[in-house]
Amino acid sequence: MSTDAAFLPPALLAAVRERFHHVDRCPVTGEPRIFLESGGGSLKLKAAIAASAEVSALPDQEARDNPASRHLSALLDRGREDVHLLFGTAALGAARGHVISGETGTRLLYRLVRSVALSAPPGPVLSSTLEHPASLDAARQWAQQTGRRWIEVPFDTRAGALTAEHYAAAVTPDTRLATIIHTSMLTGFVADLPAITAAIRRVAPACCIIVDGIQHAPHGTMEVARYGADAYVFSPYKAYSRLSLGFAWVGDRVHALPHEHMLGKEGADWELGSRDPGFYAAQSAVVDYYAWLGGHFTKDAPASTHPDRAALVAAGTAAMARHEAALIGLLLHGDAQTPGLLSMPEVTIVGPATAQGREGIVSFNLRGMDSPTLVQALARRHIRVHARVTDGYSGHILGALGLQDCLRVSLAHYNTPEEVRACLRAVAEVREGLA
Repeated sequence: MSTDAAFLPPALLAAVRERFHHVDRCPVTGEPRIFLESGGGSLKLKAAIAASAEVSALPDQEARDNPASRHLSALLDRGREDVHLLFGTAALGAARGHVISGETGTRLLYRLVRSVALSAPPGPVLSSTLEHPASLDAARQWAQQTGRRWIEVPFDTRAGALTAEHYAAAVTPDTRLATIIHTSMLTGFVADLPAITAAIRRVAPACCIIVDGIQHAPHGTMEVARYGADAYVFSPYKAYSRLSLGFAWVGDRVHALPHEHMLGKEGADWELGSRDPGFYAAQSAVVDYYAWLGGHFTKDAPASTHPDRAALVAAGTAAMARHEAALIGLLLHGDAQTPGLLSMPEVTIVGPATAQGREGIVSFNLRGMDSPTLVQALARRHIRVHARVTDGYSGHILGALGLQDCLRVSLAHYNTPEEVRACLRAVAEVREGLA
C-alpha cells in the first residue's frame, strides 16, 4: 500500500457521501448498489446539479444591460477562475494561458488536434497505444487528413504505463504534434508528464503537446505549468459534475493558432456560441466542495497563514487521493477482515500488483469466466463494475497487453472500505462457484 494512503475519518466520509446523488441505490430500479464504475462517469454532486438547474432556468443572456445578464456574466467569470484554479494557473498572471469549454472533452481534443494539424509545418504526429480514442483517433485521422506520418508510440505493457523512453525513441526534430494520456482508463497508471514532455522538447522544441486528462481529473487538481504541455483537457462528468461539457486549458502557443471563430468576435476567441452559465456554476460548486473538504485538514493552520481557496482545494484533493490509495491497497491486499485480490490464485491483475502510481482503477481477469459474464455475476450481488472488451475504445490497449477483455473496478473518494470489502467477498463467492 502507498505510504500516502489514509482513509477519510468515518464521520467525514459519511458527510462526503451525503453530498452526492445515488450513492448506494440504483436510481432506476431502486435496488441497493455499490457503485464501483466511476471511471465511466462519477456520482454527481447534489450542489453541482442544483446550481446548474437553477441557472439554466434563467431566460436571460450575457451582454445585455440588465441585472440578470450581469449576474450570468459574473457566474461565467467565477467559473472560469475556478477552472483556472483546478488547472493550477489561477495565480500565474500573464502566463496563465486560457480556459475554454466545449461540447465534450472528446470534442475539445479533436478540435485542438485538428487546429494544430491544419496549421503546423510539415512533420509527423506522435500518439500512444495506451491512449483513449478521444486523442488517439483524433491524431490518426488528422495526420491522414493533412498528409502527415503518424507514429505509434508503444507503452510499457508490464508497467501498464507510458514512459519518457518510449517517446524519446519515437520523436524526431520535425515532430509537430504529440498526444499523451495522463491516466490510463484501463490500467489506472499515471504517466510522468514532465518527463515525457521534456523528452519530446529536447528533440522537437516546437512540437505542440496535447494531454488527455479526462481520467486524471477526478483524483485531484492539475498542474499544467509543471507538466510542460500546450493544452490539457478534462470532462466534468467524470469529476462529479454534469455530462456534455468539456474544459480545456490552452497555452498561448496553441491559442494563437488559426482556428474556427465567429468573424464578428476577436480572432483569438475559441468558444463558439453562447456559453451555458449553468455549467460554469456547476463547476464552481465542485470547487466549493473541494474547498469544504480541504477545510477539514487545514483547521489547525495559524490565523496568519489561514489557507486561501487554492490551498483549501489542494488540501481537499490531497485527502481524496490518500483515501483512494487506501481503497486501492485494500482491494489488492485485503485486510484482517477480507482477503484481497492478490490472495486469489485465479485472479490476474492488469499491470503491476501495486497501489503505487495508480489512480482509482484496478483491472483484472478471473480464470474460468470472461469479464462481461463476471460483470453480470457481480451485478447480481449488487456490485456495479464494467468490462473492457476488444471494441473501438479498448481493443488497441487490450491487444498490446495480450488480452481479450478485463474487468475494471474504478473507485472514487466517496467509496467506503466496506464497499471494497463487499466487492472482494462477491468476487470470492463467484470464484468459489467456479471451483
